[in-house]
Amino acid sequence: MANMIQMAKEQITKLVNDAYLAAAAKGELPEGLTLNGSVEIPKDTANGDYAANFAMASAKLMRMPPRKVAETLIANMQLDGSWFSSCEVAGPGFMNFRMGDKWYGDVVRLVNDEGADYGSCDIGNGQKLMVEFVSANPTGPMHMGNARGGVLGDALASVLQRAGYNVWREFYVNDAGNQIEKFASSIEARCLQLIKGEDAVEFPEDGYHGDDIRELARLFCEKYGESWMDKSQAERHEMMAKFGLEHNLPKMKSDLERYGIKYDEWFYESSLHESGYVADSVAKLAERGYTYEKDGALWLKTSEILRENLLKQGKKPEDIDKLELKDDVLRRANGFYTYFAADIAYHRNKFEKRGFDKVINVWGADHHGHVARLKGAMDALGLDGEHRLDIVLMQLVKLTRGGEVVRMSKRTGKAISLSDLLDEIPVDAARYFFNSRPESPVEFDLELALRQDSENPVYYVQYAHARICTLVAALAAEGHAVPNADEVDFKLLSTDAERELIKQLAALPEEIRLAARDYDPSRINKYVTELAARFHRFYNSCRIKGAEPKVLEARLCLADTVRKVIAVSLSIIGVSAPEKM
Repeated sequence: MANMIQMAKEQITKLVNDAYLAAAAKGELPEGLTLNGSVEIPKDTANGDYAANFAMASAKLMRMPPRKVAETLIANMQLDGSWFSSCEVAGPGFMNFRMGDKWYGDVVRLVNDEGADYGSCDIGNGQKLMVEFVSANPTGPMHMGNARGGVLGDALASVLQRAGYNVWREFYVNDAGNQIEKFASSIEARCLQLIKGEDAVEFPEDGYHGDDIRELARLFCEKYGESWMDKSQAERHEMMAKFGLEHNLPKMKSDLERYGIKYDEWFYESSLHESGYVADSVAKLAERGYTYEKDGALWLKTSEILRENLLKQGKKPEDIDKLELKDDVLRRANGFYTYFAADIAYHRNKFEKRGFDKVINVWGADHHGHVARLKGAMDALGLDGEHRLDIVLMQLVKLTRGGEVVRMSKRTGKAISLSDLLDEIPVDAARYFFNSRPESPVEFDLELALRQDSENPVYYVQYAHARICTLVAALAAEGHAVPNADEVDFKLLSTDAERELIKQLAALPEEIRLAARDYDPSRINKYVTELAARFHRFYNSCRIKGAEPKVLEARLCLADTVRKVIAVSLSIIGVSAPEKM
């Protein structure tokens, strides 16, 4: 797929190098040199659409003033047949290029040729990549952190797919370990309270105190009565944990599907224990000399692994000492494996058993301390966690309404869950607002998300799409169908508003490339918001209905092309593109 911005930069590089060869052949510049330099889009395009610094970067080699080098290169430059209409010297020796008519027309034609695939690239080259996200504790409702992580993970996966990666979406179900035992104990205590009275049974201090546990206990007692009381505690807990998970997991799946998220796999932690994969992974670490026994427990030499990695990165020993690195327990004295041991096994499974080239996890910022430990464990297993495991850490979410922080659902009077949020605001708004830079905290204004005006960014963008749909339908009714882009004279689109709009159309492939590179799908939000803004400026300043026929055709084709790119952009972040508002 073509990237018209990148192609323009490459064409400038070729024009400059050809000019150098021509000048060198005439003796105007020294021969045998390789020009250094780059091409950028300047913030202020008043003096040109692209700026090249080859003259300044190569002036020292040529032993000439940069402006003289630039002037010589421009004098020998052949712009005929290129995308550029002019090139001028600016400042200390920049060469400013201005786009010609052909480039603008080629952009519109390219978008229409590529259709729904527009913006895609192949930087991923088919690499097998997993994005694991949400992976919420199945013992209770999903919260706002899960809501944000869901959007970031899903949108990132979509961006990476567009960038040519073979992407797998996965939810890791923590259905084993201490939290499940605590889950079962909490249900048991609430069941006993229902039977014997709340004051007669003490609730575990470290138990799950939410109303959802009370509801699970009520449903359990409705189904089983008091028959479970004759069973052993182990049997009770197994029974209650199973019941609770069978109730919670389908709800989590349905809430996430309502949110527009579907996974390729829900992977269960319990399968790692039952198959012996956790024990085997720990044994592998022991074989490699990275474990030791202390106080009856088995420990990972985490501090040693991290120290080795930090030394390789050039850190000084005395600075590493200040970090006070610590080791981690893999198997407790009671014989049970820790959550960290299971996590190591899980990630070994991703790389070694299922063959993912790279794995990306979307975690809350509170997991920061776990990043280096897990990467180090993969390194210790010979799986190159440093380069193959990437962690995207996201900051907190703050819900507001009318400037006030909101912590409780108006409907339920309880802490707001994902389900509560989607009962209150549209899915499109939630996805758009939560898809922001992961390293920045989010302040989610619930009132703004419901507003139907230009202050609400998702409404603003969707309205642009609907506005174009209405325009196209109205003109079609008058006999003006959208023309084939190959039959349009785009030279007629010469105003600043038209050309700035086309430049924005051209930027999508580059934005997808950068979003994939930086693991930052919020770039698509910013891109499509700016596209909508430029469309509205174009629509308000360039008459379509009633324009001279050829101009009408060109502007109508441009408007419909914008519609297509808005729809493509919104689809990447999982937001709909309505035809009516």
